[in-house]
Amino acid sequence: MVSPGNLIALLGLTGAAVMVAIGAGLRPASAYRPFDGTDAAVAGVNEVEVELQPAGWLRTGPQSNLVAPFVVYNYGFAERWEVVLQTSMLTPLTGGQASVAANGAFLKYVILPGSLQEGHSGLSIATEFGPLLPGINADRGTGFAWAGIVSQRWDWGTAHFNVEANLTRDQHGEAFTGVILEGPFSWKVRPVAEIFYDKVWTQTETRSVLLGAIWQVDHDLSLDAAFRYATVNGRAVNEIRAGLTFAFKEGGDNTPMKPAVTFSNWGLSR
Repeated sequence: MVSPGNLIALLGLTGAAVMVAIGAGLRPASAYRPFDGTDAAVAGVNEVEVELQPAGWLRTGPQSNLVAPFVVYNYGFAERWEVVLQTSMLTPLTGGQASVAANGAFLKYVILPGSLQEGHSGLSIATEFGPLLPGINADRGTGFAWAGIVSQRWDWGTAHFNVEANLTRDQHGEAFTGVILEGPFSWKVRPVAEIFYDKVWTQTETRSVLLGAIWQVDHDLSLDAAFRYATVNGRAVNEIRAGLTFAFKEGGDNTPMKPAVTFSNWGLSR
């Protein structure tokens, strides 16, 4: 269980992360910015990971939006557990009202430690679940998301397979399945790709492809950039994503950081 001291620290760090995002200008963390899916890893105990997109561009049909900022906050509160909080702001570039969307609060748990966890090998298996929260001028209802994640890392690359079953904020069933592929983890800059299929019953059907790169600047800092093309009910969607992920220890904890930051679900489809 989380101690009162850790809970206070969690609330304080959450506020700090939001203030950092506001000072910088914004669906359910092991990378993954810039993907819609995630991997089967969590932040270490007392570790904080912040995924920040200072500004991105999203075009759906004739409508262009500035996605600025988009923030995901991850905190490892117990062994193999983390809490994930996320929010984003969308501002239409062609007129219209800004909105705060993609809000959520999730728990993520590593069911089976594997190649993504230090000292283990084989498949890493995790689950992530929690409420989809109401937004402002968008996403007015409350839903629920559940995901299963399987990851495997080899010398030549890494693969992550995601399956989700969700109840959307307007109370429709949703199914998501996706695959993330990465180049060798030892490379300073590694190419990445993601394909996914998402269906919201009686509403939308989405097919998406993303291509990009992650630059592991340091053990606790990475930069990323990607382009995504999708069709939603046959209508084209183009998106540019660029941002960073950084990690640090909770105040007073001097134990070593785990090697390399991790990442969370990222996309606005959630």
